[in-house]
Amino acid sequence: MAYTIPFDWTGAIGDVVLGATKSEGGTRRISYRIGGGKTLPFLETGPVSPAPLIAFEICDNPVFWPPLIRNYCGDLTNNVAEWAKTAESAYGADMVRLYLTSTRMRNFSDFASVKKTVETVLSATALPLIIEGSNEPKIDSEVFQACGEAGQGERLLLGTAEAGRYRSIAAAALAYNHSVLAQSPIDINLAKQLNILLREIGVQHDHIVIDPYTGALGYGFEYSFSAMERIRFSALKGDADLAMPMICSAADSLTIKEVREAEPGLQDEMAVRWEFFTGIAAAAAGAEIICVRHPKTIPLLRAAFEDLKKGTRPEAEVQ
Repeated sequence: MAYTIPFDWTGAIGDVVLGATKSEGGTRRISYRIGGGKTLPFLETGPVSPAPLIAFEICDNPVFWPPLIRNYCGDLTNNVAEWAKTAESAYGADMVRLYLTSTRMRNFSDFASVKKTVETVLSATALPLIIEGSNEPKIDSEVFQACGEAGQGERLLLGTAEAGRYRSIAAAALAYNHSVLAQSPIDINLAKQLNILLREIGVQHDHIVIDPYTGALGYGFEYSFSAMERIRFSALKGDADLAMPMICSAADSLTIKEVREAEPGLQDEMAVRWEFFTGIAAAAAGAEIICVRHPKTIPLLRAAFEDLKKGTRPEAEVQ
């Protein structure tokens, strides 16, 4: 006989729309509505929700990127437009996450180049974009203004907002109708507090994506997993301040000792394994977007998500 998992949750994860097609006022070939879950991932007993999206991370200055990825991707890392295009056409990503690492240069002030870079990437790929701005609060306002303006109409996801620096990002998101990536340091209460702060200055519930912050598997991810589960549980129990989709980057795995010190010829394999298993765990904890940096991780995650989703279909019920 079929076994139905008993749930008494009354809440649901809110929706956030990322990307805008031509009919929606943008130029993307697809847009995504993430969120909407009413139970834990891969445990649906009703209609099966979409698998997590896979975002491929790139940057505009590879000096700040892991050497392993620079070596694997080669000259692509020196051409952000071609890198973004390849992420869509060859790697099979659902989204592109662009890190504006050029802003990490000392005394950076070329904000026109920031706008140009975002425009270039938008022209190179038709996928929805996640834009990571500066790490320096002093230039946040100019950087995010440039990003927001360059992506007007495209419904970008702008990051990263933190408790001590969220107003500049929120201002750009509000001015140009983008969403905000809200990051807190592995703590459900801090995640909730940041969401409340963003909403108090006008960012709507359906324009916030939670980043609970993620360490590599074996290097702090256990705490991240627990925080993500607690966020999901609270949302399903009706806490509207935590009922937003979540995002997780598995890319920290590329810098850990096990990858750095792998035997010659095995470093890429080790990197993919660590990134893959971190991504799978994050998806099981509730992340709607999984971000990776190694191209070989993408097809493995996609196949795994497909297999996990099969287990939620009616024909897979326990007899």
